Amino acid sequence: MIWAPSSAQTTSGESDLDYDFGDRAAELRGRLRQLIADEIPPGYLGAFTDDPADLEVAQRFCHRLADEGLLTVAWPKEYGGAGGSVWEQTVVREEMWAHHEPRGAQYMGLNWVGPAIMAFGTDEQKQRFLPPIAAGDVIWCQGFSEPDAGSDLASLTTRAEPDGDGWRITGQKIWTSYAEMAQWCVLAARVGTATAKKHEGITMFLVPMDREGISVRPIRSMLGRHHLNECFFDDVWAGPDEVLGGVGNGWSVIRRALAHERVGIVRYARCDRLLSAFAEEEGVPELLRARWARALVDVRVARLLAYRAVREQEAGEPRDATASIARLAVTQCDQQVAEVLFQAQEDRSLEAGADAPVAGAVEDHWRYAQAATVASGTIEIQRMIVSRHLLGGRK
Repeated sequence: MIWAPSSAQTTSGESDLDYDFGDRAAELRGRLRQLIADEIPPGYLGAFTDDPADLEVAQRFCHRLADEGLLTVAWPKEYGGAGGSVWEQTVVREEMWAHHEPRGAQYMGLNWVGPAIMAFGTDEQKQRFLPPIAAGDVIWCQGFSEPDAGSDLASLTTRAEPDGDGWRITGQKIWTSYAEMAQWCVLAARVGTATAKKHEGITMFLVPMDREGISVRPIRSMLGRHHLNECFFDDVWAGPDEVLGGVGNGWSVIRRALAHERVGIVRYARCDRLLSAFAEEEGVPELLRARWARALVDVRVARLLAYRAVREQEAGEPRDATASIARLAVTQCDQQVAEVLFQAQEDRSLEAGADAPVAGAVEDHWRYAQAATVASGTIEIQRMIVSRHLLGGRK
């Protein structure tokens, strides 16, 4: 089934953001929620814990979604998808994020690695890499950020030196989510000498994480195991068939990846669900009702701005500024909601477990919200992208 929400239009042709997903969206949401209820244990807070059983739950759930045609609902059928719309994919994303992302580490491969391979990969790469992602069988990590090249990603120094018909890659990556559990890495490295245009020479490689010369060191943090890691690449071999998008064309791949990643992180869905669940189960403290109402308004605004970016994605490719505006709204409401919920729980804020599922979900949400304005490009970078667009008319 393929459908899209209706939206009213202003006289200028711009959407007024009055989106109506319709009955099919409600049916899809109901189906997803039933699958979550059937497959995910009560109080489940994600795959990234010290308990291997949590990762096993996520992997089983991904296989169930794949069997139901819901893991890659918007992918073309020839790549293992259901041929659905980006709006169907948005419904899936919202339900997954609202329920603490029970797909686990599959997020990276589903949200942008697969689409990037569709857009830039060779026929052989598509045949090799897309079916395992669509089946939920493989986990990818992203080798982008470096100790001195995080927000300024174009300054990366990891190098790929020619060696025969391939390359030897040496360098360090940091903040690499899922690196301990991933089987493959999308790795950004520089081929050739750096020039005044820092983007030139950046090349994307698809390398297996068990290849000789790759080592991973976890970084302990309040986000839990697996989320933050250092990765070291010591003379790692990469063949010509492992280059994605052509030598020196990595920046185009990165820009597409980041645009899809920013659109795909629908934190507002979890905010909305937690605000509603807490109000229903425990009631809103009188002193917090004004802040609570403002938080709800900001969540709904963030949702609509995200839908604007999705509409651009549907039309071709979201503009950097549109994706960044949505990202700004989503991350800021994420932190605002976390603080309101934490304050509402008072001395129960650190409770967790089966007897306090809402409290556990709020505490988990608060921890992750602290990183929201840093991950996938800092809030300062997002503001700069928007400012350049407004002042200079750039995309």
